[in-house]
Amino acid sequence: MQLLHQLLQNEKYDFVLSVGRRKLALKHQKLAQIEGDLSKLQQWDWEQKLTSQSLGGEFNNVRDAIVERQAEIHAFSALGTTIKQAGSKEKFFAIDHDLVINFGKWAKKLGATKLLYVSASGADPKSSIFYNQTKGKTEEDLKEIRFEYLGLFRPSLLLGNRNEFRLGEQIASILMKPLVWLNLFKNIQPIYDYQVARAMVTIALDQKQVKTDVITSKQMQILTR
Repeated sequence: MQLLHQLLQNEKYDFVLSVGRRKLALKHQKLAQIEGDLSKLQQWDWEQKLTSQSLGGEFNNVRDAIVERQAEIHAFSALGTTIKQAGSKEKFFAIDHDLVINFGKWAKKLGATKLLYVSASGADPKSSIFYNQTKGKTEEDLKEIRFEYLGLFRPSLLLGNRNEFRLGEQIASILMKPLVWLNLFKNIQPIYDYQVARAMVTIALDQKQVKTDVITSKQMQILTR
C-alpha cells in the first residue's frame, strides 16, 4: 500500500496500473486496479479488464499507449508472504518465487523497461535458510528476464502496518528499534515500509544506466532520510 501511495503522489507518473488477486479499498483518478488469479496472469485479457472499468473510455488512451509501445513502463513488485501464512514451503515458493517471476515476464511482455523488486537482506540462492534461499532464487531468475534495469531491494526487518500479527517480528522490532533512534548499523536496523517504497520510486525515476543493482537497507535509509 505504501508503494501505491508513493506512486500516486508522484507527478512524474501519469498513470498507475495495480495488478493483484483482489482490489484494494483505494480510489484515485490515475489508478486502475485489475485483479484475478495471478498464477494465470499470462492468460489475462488485461485490456478488457482495464477498459471495462472506464465506462466513459477514460482508460482507452492508456491501453492504446501500452499496446502501441508509446508508454514508458516501470514495473514494481512487493509481493510476498510467510511460510506460516502460505501453509507450506511449496506454497510459499509458489507465491514468493513463481508469482513474482510470472509477473516479471508479463511486465516485460507489456513493455516494461525497469523492474524494481522487494527482496530480503539475506537473499542468497545457496542459503541454508529456505526463506533467504527462495528470495535469492527469485533474484537470479528475474535477471534472466533481462530488463534494461533491475533493482533488487534488500530491506532488513520492516516496520509499519502489517496485515497479520507476527510475534517474532514484533519482538525483534522492539529489541532493534533503538538502532533506529541511535542511527546505528543501518544494514541490520529495522526500516520503515514507506522508506522502502520511497527509495524504489526515487531510484526508478533517477536510474539511467542499463544494469542490475542491489540496494541495501543502509542505502535505502540514506536515500530517504
